Amino acid sequence: MKKIIPILILTGLVCLISCKQEVEPIIKKTLSVSSDSLEFVIEGGIDSITITTDAVDWHVISSAQWVKPSVDFGISKLKTIAITVEANAVKEVRTAILKVYGGNADTVYIKIKQLTKSINGTDYQNFKDSIAPDATGMNSTAMEISNKIITGWNIGNTLEAIGGETAWGNPMITNDLIKTIKKSGFNAIRLPCSWNSYSNQTTGKINSSWLNRVKQVVQYCVDNDMYVILNIHWDGGWLENNCTEAKRVANNAKQKAFWEQIAVTLSDFDEHVLFASANEPNVSNATQMAVLLSYHQTFVNTVRSTGGKNAYRVLVVQGPSTDITTTNNLMTQMPTDKVPNRMMAEIHYYTPWNFCGMEKDETWGKMAYYWGKDYQSATDANRNYSNGEAEVDRLMALMKTKFINKGIPVIVGEFGAIARTSLTGDALKLHLASRAYYFKYVSKQAKANGLLPFFWDTGGIIDRRNYTVIDQPALDALIQGANGL
Repeated sequence: MKKIIPILILTGLVCLISCKQEVEPIIKKTLSVSSDSLEFVIEGGIDSITITTDAVDWHVISSAQWVKPSVDFGISKLKTIAITVEANAVKEVRTAILKVYGGNADTVYIKIKQLTKSINGTDYQNFKDSIAPDATGMNSTAMEISNKIITGWNIGNTLEAIGGETAWGNPMITNDLIKTIKKSGFNAIRLPCSWNSYSNQTTGKINSSWLNRVKQVVQYCVDNDMYVILNIHWDGGWLENNCTEAKRVANNAKQKAFWEQIAVTLSDFDEHVLFASANEPNVSNATQMAVLLSYHQTFVNTVRSTGGKNAYRVLVVQGPSTDITTTNNLMTQMPTDKVPNRMMAEIHYYTPWNFCGMEKDETWGKMAYYWGKDYQSATDANRNYSNGEAEVDRLMALMKTKFINKGIPVIVGEFGAIARTSLTGDALKLHLASRAYYFKYVSKQAKANGLLPFFWDTGGIIDRRNYTVIDQPALDALIQGANGL
């Protein structure tokens, strides 16, 4: 007993000392994901999740090999990652779990489900015809191609017309039209194109006659040493009006089916041909942006998967609503691409809308007929728009900072302004001079900031039937601006 007492006393002293020490409280961290479940079609595909956390790091673990996150570890407080699911060869519904966890934060589980067919019963066929990568004629990076493009021209209201190529009033595209555009000073063409109305709504198969017609027009451009950007345009709005969680699975399946066929059909063209994921995707918040990113990721992965020259082709992805301010705020990342430096971003420029496209006065504003500090009307002052130059400077600089300075080229895929032909006399003369000045200033400032201007035309400057210029001042302004004159 006597030997035990000192030990007990010592133990008591230790307890007294340790009990006086304050225990460091454990601070709980937060971790959340944008969705607790993802659904995929039998062909597989790509979707995305956004992780938001204040933990020092986070991890993503998949319970199945057929589910692959683009990254499995990170320290970013806000990060969108792609989730790729392989095609389901078993042809039975299967599920997996993504485990997302971070230090001192609750673990989050995401259920992955793969169906035996596409959503709503639509069963898109697998059109992929992958061949070995071929770098022949594909040596230039996106920035190098950007440096070769002087300025571009949209052949609008034609291949994208619902009801057929001539349904919106323009004749079919000919080699002579491409020659006329080239002779006028442009060395790039943007081809807005529809596909959905030429496809089987059950299988997703595009009519071979339409694929061949588009290929023929692309060939006209390449034969005339023109760069050509081919897209999926409005196309009935199936994609750009549905950047929503409800349409994410179905639209990614359709995006994959269409681009497999487009890419395979045009796989033999060299770097003069660029593909563009969409047109003007209707996006105004971060949730919609995450869906749009999944559409873009499907586009990139699908084109790359077809192999050949497509393994190296430059690809163009659109900012939310192709609006500069919205893109600057919401487009926090580009899709991932296994080929470096082969991607461009796209925005459009119809600012101010009052001058560019507004056709009747609204409660929020009136139509503007006169743009630019030196083209203001003294007799029709309520139709003036005087601060346009500063606006162009500011917005183009935003894109230079966000993309160009980081090595990502940007195309101004569309810009333009309607002619106010209801005006007469001096008012019409001033308006047309102002409009030409707008074309010149936007083109010049775009190029000065490293952006590539593509003018939107539906037949108002070049007569598509007679291949003659019908608005020489506007054409001169576009060329002079693009060449910094």
